[in-house]
Amino acid sequence: MTGYFIQAFVYLAAAVIMVPLAKKLGLGSVLGYLIAGVIIGPLSGMVGEETLTIQHFAEFGVVMMLFLVGLELHPQMLWQMRHRLLGLGGLQVTGSAVLLAFIAWLLGQPVSVAVAIGLVFSLSSTAIVLQTFNEKGLTKTEGGHNAFSVLLMQDIAVIPILAFIPVLALPELVSAAQTMQATAQHHESLSLVAGLPTWAYAGAIFASIAGVVVIGHYLSRPLFHYVANSGLREIFVATALLLVIGIAALMSLVGLSPALGTFLAGVVLANSEFRHELESNIEPFKGLLLGLFFITVGAGINFAILSEHLLLIITLTLTVMLVKAGVLWALAMLFKIHNSDRWLFALSLSQAGEFGFVLLSYALQNHVIPASTVSLLQLVVALSMFLTPMLFILYDKVILPRYQQTTNPQAYDDIQEQGQVIIAGIGRFGQIVNRLLIANGVHTVVMDLDVNQVESMRRIQVKAYFGDATRPELLHTAGIEQAALLVVAIDDRESARALVHAVKQSHPGVTVLARAFDRGHHYELKHAGADVIVSETYHSALDLGASALTCLGFEPALAEQKKQAFWETEKAASEQLYDTWQHGSEGQQYDHDYRKLFIQTEEAIKQAMQSDIADEQGHGGKRR
Repeated sequence: MTGYFIQAFVYLAAAVIMVPLAKKLGLGSVLGYLIAGVIIGPLSGMVGEETLTIQHFAEFGVVMMLFLVGLELHPQMLWQMRHRLLGLGGLQVTGSAVLLAFIAWLLGQPVSVAVAIGLVFSLSSTAIVLQTFNEKGLTKTEGGHNAFSVLLMQDIAVIPILAFIPVLALPELVSAAQTMQATAQHHESLSLVAGLPTWAYAGAIFASIAGVVVIGHYLSRPLFHYVANSGLREIFVATALLLVIGIAALMSLVGLSPALGTFLAGVVLANSEFRHELESNIEPFKGLLLGLFFITVGAGINFAILSEHLLLIITLTLTVMLVKAGVLWALAMLFKIHNSDRWLFALSLSQAGEFGFVLLSYALQNHVIPASTVSLLQLVVALSMFLTPMLFILYDKVILPRYQQTTNPQAYDDIQEQGQVIIAGIGRFGQIVNRLLIANGVHTVVMDLDVNQVESMRRIQVKAYFGDATRPELLHTAGIEQAALLVVAIDDRESARALVHAVKQSHPGVTVLARAFDRGHHYELKHAGADVIVSETYHSALDLGASALTCLGFEPALAEQKKQAFWETEKAASEQLYDTWQHGSEGQQYDHDYRKLFIQTEEAIKQAMQSDIADEQGHGGKRR
């Protein structure tokens, strides 16, 4: 037991010392974890053979990360990604695998070994890429969106790759590896699909995926309601872990990727009222396990083999990264990914991934790749992952600044007028506000950071300025001191919140009206000081709901009455909901008290609807 405590202390101390230092130096947390692993592993020898075992455990951080990614994606959004997912992702996996396999064959590897190597190195590191995207705020860029599509397709591709690798087994390795066969048979005993015919195996996979969807959509909500009513936060945490671990175990038992299964569960739960609670409970475990995984990658570098074959390993690593970057660059041109996003897309995915360790071990167990070759290739995987944070630094410090200079050659417009109303953002929402005000003789000054959008407005004779409304000097020239209103219709959530906060601090007399994307953003804007907040889809959804009632046979007047009752009931509860959210701790605003109050609000709305029905029935019926 003492040994476990000492090992845990060593890993945590290395992370606590190196990661903040790496962040301070601008290297990023991932490189900090990797350096920490190298220090406590090959350099000092403080950790040893247990590193590989810990790495298998820490890989669960990738599973949790994909669950959280799934929670951010609605099924409709996933459907919209299908072309990039299948086209861009499918071509990347296929193109990289073919070229790398051809290079391995040219270097003297048998065809089957070359094919296996190509498949292993066609995959990239989901853990490093998504973690770095989140840290650097690159997730919502064009390059980030496309990179995520490729990563998701790679996770899906793991399934057929795992099924195909045993077919590539070398007869001489099979006959010489009786011990490995015994190990493989032991692992097969933990499978629910071992020995099944193809049709039964396909049925088991389909049933497992259907089970995840059914459990996530129908059974998870009653379970979470039951646990939430207990008021015990630790039981809710246990339930969240139970869900993720259970799905990962089910996927493993049927031979599927645990990460893919939990991603699917996250997508199913994306519309759940418990989504924020799940995120806040899983996030700390995800971050800790991912950090541990990166440390084990650094600690697992075998310096003896590295020094013995240094030139070969470096050459192979650079070859893999250059080939993959070349394939990605070509695909970026084919799919019209432009400017710095093309570089981001190509550089971020050029490494080998954590699944490379899994697939190399699997290939070794199935007698596809010799053990000596596997040892070298594992170092290539680790070294490519180690170099990836440096590529992100290259992108940040060298590539991105050049494109920013080229893509924004013009300075912000010189605003030479002042308006009664300043509108920040002239997208689909800000346009309607601006048209209504202008039609009623109100003088507005409109700013937008998208030069193309500004030009589009000018072509239809709507005066707009290219400028960043979050910059105080531009607000000053637009007349913020004399303006009566500021309308915030910026597409970026955080920029909108920051603008509201800054204006209410500097110019408290200005009335700020803001567009919110959802309930959470509504609360953030209200907390920042906005005077009037309108959720962009709320009223249109109410109108559509009233139209739906009319189509179902409700009298138009009654449908309008019900819409009004719904709005008034929710408005009456909105302040109390906001106060409950506001008093929650950071990251825990949607706690048990908030959920309880929200459920009470839903019950109050139902009672208001029933009351209307009773009143209408007393006057002769509710439908036509």
